[in-house]
Amino acid sequence: MSFSSTASFSSNRTMRIDDLDIPLYDLPSSKYNIKTYNARRSVCIIGSGAAGLITAHTLIKDGFTNVTILSEDNSPGGVWEYNKVYSGVFINNIYGDYRFSCLDMPQHPARGPGDQRLSAEDMHFYMKKFAETFLRDRISYNTEVLNVRRPRPPFSSDPPNWIVTCQDNQTGETIERGFDRIVLCTGGCHEPRIPPAFSADAARAAGFQGVVVHSSDFRKNLDEIFEAIRPSEDDIPGAVVIIGGGKSAQDISAYIASQGNHADVSMVFEKTDAFVASSRQLPASFRKSRLIGVLSPHIELRSGLERFLHTTWLGGKCVRGLFNMVSRNSFKSFSVPKNSPLRLSQDMFWSLRVNDEVCRRGNSFHTLAKEGKIKLIAPTKAVCFGEDGRSVILEDGRIIRADAIILATGYTSSWAKIFDKQTMNQIGLGKYPPQYVSDVTYANEWKYSSLKDPPAKHPLSDQWTSCIYRGIVPAKSIFKRDLAINGAVFSTNNGYVFETTAHWISSYFLEDSFLQLPQSAKEAIQHTERASAWLRKRYPDMLHWTNESHSSGIEFWSWPQYTDDLMRDMGLAYGKERTGGNKWTWLFKPIDIGCIGRLGEEREEKRREGSGMIVGVGIASGSRLREVV
Repeated sequence: MSFSSTASFSSNRTMRIDDLDIPLYDLPSSKYNIKTYNARRSVCIIGSGAAGLITAHTLIKDGFTNVTILSEDNSPGGVWEYNKVYSGVFINNIYGDYRFSCLDMPQHPARGPGDQRLSAEDMHFYMKKFAETFLRDRISYNTEVLNVRRPRPPFSSDPPNWIVTCQDNQTGETIERGFDRIVLCTGGCHEPRIPPAFSADAARAAGFQGVVVHSSDFRKNLDEIFEAIRPSEDDIPGAVVIIGGGKSAQDISAYIASQGNHADVSMVFEKTDAFVASSRQLPASFRKSRLIGVLSPHIELRSGLERFLHTTWLGGKCVRGLFNMVSRNSFKSFSVPKNSPLRLSQDMFWSLRVNDEVCRRGNSFHTLAKEGKIKLIAPTKAVCFGEDGRSVILEDGRIIRADAIILATGYTSSWAKIFDKQTMNQIGLGKYPPQYVSDVTYANEWKYSSLKDPPAKHPLSDQWTSCIYRGIVPAKSIFKRDLAINGAVFSTNNGYVFETTAHWISSYFLEDSFLQLPQSAKEAIQHTERASAWLRKRYPDMLHWTNESHSSGIEFWSWPQYTDDLMRDMGLAYGKERTGGNKWTWLFKPIDIGCIGRLGEEREEKRREGSGMIVGVGIASGSRLREVV
């Protein structure tokens, strides 16, 4: 095993340390430019999905000279990586846009000029083009991160902050590399959640003779799946059972049913995702504006319109009525009968599981299901394999024939794989019981009329408290400035959110004086506990199925308010000053990604405004003092 770093390193692997996240190095006391110093520190970005790509690009544009992306995939894109995409899959983005300000999204020949629905192929091509244009030679592909930890004492004079153990998946070689900073861009749709009853061990024990594949591996196992469900010599179609009701289950069901191989396709679920659709594509003033964000209650009601909508009787009636109207019209656009299992969907207002169908398509999941090409078996659960080795037993006792089983059962946190429990505790990742506040503290503050008559709270939701400040930095170690997260905030406009977050992270690493942070770690933790209490109020039946690496923050409909908060933290223009419109039009003004295209230059201007000699400034990432020119 070898170790590579910009600094020397020594360790005693037999020594143990407690859960304190200790400072690892002191800086020299000579005068230097703090931005230049910080920009020279090495940065490791884990993950080559959309969040990882825009974070690397932003740091490099800001002058960081030692930026490396580690990716276990063999091409960029994350969930849009080549081996994960297949025809017929469209992005789940109600705002109809997914790109970054520095690179336009090309118009795919298969899409008409008015069709903004992006496919998986569109997204893969875009991510590949982005990496080739801006990040050539910055990404180490086929490099799986096995562990991230602090160096163990005794320390050398200048150890790195982090030791990353990684494996070359082509050669099998394992090495350790040292980095000064880490950005986690591993997302929450990477590590499959496989129910024990349908694990590989359970399949062997039951003598199941078919194929069992998690939805994350569907694309690379297509040949095996189609071979398993090939019609028999008697022309009896093969049977595939998709377990789950989310978007992956819908996409896979629709793909198999539309291939013309006469497969018997069944989807087993309790509830399916809600969806937004219309007979024709809705205008940008609805799909890309602040309208939906304002209609959805937020932790802070900053405008008079929001206060009217969510704190008055009439406003609350309007909000809930509009969401119900959109839901009814979505079912109507697909002519879904009132007794159809498709109606067993999540409530659009209270759910985090809402898909954008844009407008009716002939080969969509809802169309194929309505035509009977996909059998909907609901509401029920699949509980185990059948004794005959060719079936699935349901909760209600029914037995469903299965030659192939696709588990669209979600994902677990990607962080648990690369951090041990001790390191998780040291840096403050994960979910914890509240320390300083309880839900009762804010009972009067959030008596919103729009939140009247919520669904029953799931018991596990009470345990949900994320300690990630702004969804970006662990509150416990916020002043270390050596770890950040991008891509874990749950929203419906990832491109805009990821890019804004990347600039916040860059200012955080550069220790920009204009970036407003809490005064103490305790204050940061209190902020995260308040945010978690709000989410338990806003989504009482949703939080139990989220995982830590995909829910460091939840800004589903309210991403405009969230990015406004990040802009406010950086002292930059926000709200309608940023996105356009006046007091009459701001609500319906389409938000274009171009309005954040100059964030780097704007932040540089603020640095110049605040430049000058600052002597003896205390920096909270250690006990050291700095003299800054």
